[in-house]
Formats: sequence, C-alpha cells, structure tokens
Amino acid sequence: MEQTNSATKWKVELFDWLKSFLLIGGLTVFIYVFVMAPYVVQGRSMESTLHDRERVIVNKAIYYLKDPQPGDIVIIHPDASGDNWIKRVVAKAGDTVEAKNDQLYVNGQPLSEEYLTNNKLKASAAGVTLTEDFGPVTIPEGSVFVMGDNRNNSMDSRVIGPVKLDHVVGRAEAVYWPLADIRLPR
Repeated sequence: MEQTNSATKWKVELFDWLKSFLLIGGLTVFIYVFVMAPYVVQGRSMESTLHDRERVIVNKAIYYLKDPQPGDIVIIHPDASGDNWIKRVVAKAGDTVEAKNDQLYVNGQPLSEEYLTNNKLKASAAGVTLTEDFGPVTIPEGSVFVMGDNRNNSMDSRVIGPVKLDHVVGRAEAVYWPLADIRLPR
C-alpha cells in the first residue's frame, strides 16, 4: 500500500511540474508575440540615435491601443520578406510630407528634428545635405511615413512609400545592450 501511495505522489508531483512549465511557456509566448520582444538594430540607418548591433525592447502592445505618432521609433515589416527595419515616424495618415533645402516639412510646416543635430553637422562638414529634396507626398489612410535618422544611409518611405499600419510591429522603448549604453531612445 505504501508503494501505491508513493507512485501516486510521484505522478501528482510530475503533473504539477508539467502544469507549471506549460503555464510559464504559454505566458512567455504570449508576452513575446503580443506584448514585448527584443530587437537587434541592424545597420546604420538610425545613427546617431541608435547604433548597429544595439539591442532594444520593442513594445508591441502600444499600437493595439493607438496609432503610431510622429517621433515614434518603430519596428516595421516593410514587405513580405519578413525582415524587420527600425525607423522613425515623421508623418501619419492625412499628412503631406516633403523635403526642400535639407528641411523636412509636414503639412507645409518645418519639422523640428533635434535628434538630427549631430547628423546635420556631419553632413555639412562633408559638404552634403542630410535630407535630399522629395515630395510632396500625401500619406494615405492606414499608413505612416517613416525615415531613418541617418538620412543619407537609410532605405525608408522615400523609396518604399508609406508603410501600412499592419506592417508596424511596435515601438522601440529602451536600449538594453550594451549595458554601458542603456537609455531611452528619442
């Protein structure tokens, strides 16, 4: 009788462990798919805000509640390839965006882009403009216009066109690696 009790106890213990692992695994998958996930910055298109190989936490849940806003740094799937790109939203649906004389305009108003100060100084020292003239482009409903902060080294909406909202994965919230560079990207 003691052996039967021991065998039953062992099965109950094993079942409890399996339930715990399934619950933890399910929560992990749910968080990764719907709430937040890590992302590795690939390339130089967002320098000097973000650097190649830095790791960021991406908030995937935010855009279930609201649409991306100008200034947001977002992860996008630009096409069916499955690649992820990181860019900054500069205009939303209904806006008209254009660049003239190295100045970005949204709805005819110059856009203040403090995050470009270092890049503009570097471009000026090299004798080039940071933002080549383009547009005007009117952003259709259900889309945003995205650009990299390193404008001379960025494949963005100037080439691929406005990005549909269902291709926006989430917003970059924090750089967490390398540890010496932990910060909130803005």
